[in-house]
Amino acid sequence: MATTEELAQLIWDFNNNQAPVTKSDCILVLGSNDLRVAQRGAELFLQGYAPLIIFAGNEGRLTQGVFDKPEAEMFADEALNMGVPKEAILIENKSTNTGENIRFTKTLLQEKGLLPLSFIVVTTPYLQVRALATLKKHMPEVAATVTAPTIALESYTTQEIPRHDIIDTMVGEIQRLQTYPAKGFCVPVELPEEILHAYTELIAQGYTKRLVEPL
Repeated sequence: MATTEELAQLIWDFNNNQAPVTKSDCILVLGSNDLRVAQRGAELFLQGYAPLIIFAGNEGRLTQGVFDKPEAEMFADEALNMGVPKEAILIENKSTNTGENIRFTKTLLQEKGLLPLSFIVVTTPYLQVRALATLKKHMPEVAATVTAPTIALESYTTQEIPRHDIIDTMVGEIQRLQTYPAKGFCVPVELPEEILHAYTELIAQGYTKRLVEPL
């Protein structure tokens, strides 16, 4: 029988099996409770992967009461501190979930008269598959790759992001990938049997805090 760590690693690896980033029209950084995501986005900008970087997010489940201002503004501050010029940054600070991150960013770009045709989406390691599926649903006209901080699962835990919360969130992501396409939130994603098995086993172990649908 697989251990909790082995089951969690399967889901972690599934989310991290993405294409390498390539130069694009813009970098879209999705807000979260992890400033390392902002740092990853800033690094890509500073390495010349895109001329524009967008930070999206107000407050979500994981940042309620954590930050003293919207996620996008916290992330933008981090990027500015790393040397990203203010004029290269756009901020979308109204969205409260991944779908809104994408839709509100699309509206912002339209209002600015910008029509990027290629995106690098930066998010947490465990959200990569759904982030791309959400972009494909709401902005099917653009080409996109997705990336995250390159951190191993065993090293991802911090005082603010404990191990149990990480596994809870990964389990919640697999549920969303199963239920959100029917709601029109993202395109369907094929889930391998081993991922569905890991998901079921982790639920049986009590990792249910981030589920959004009754079992």
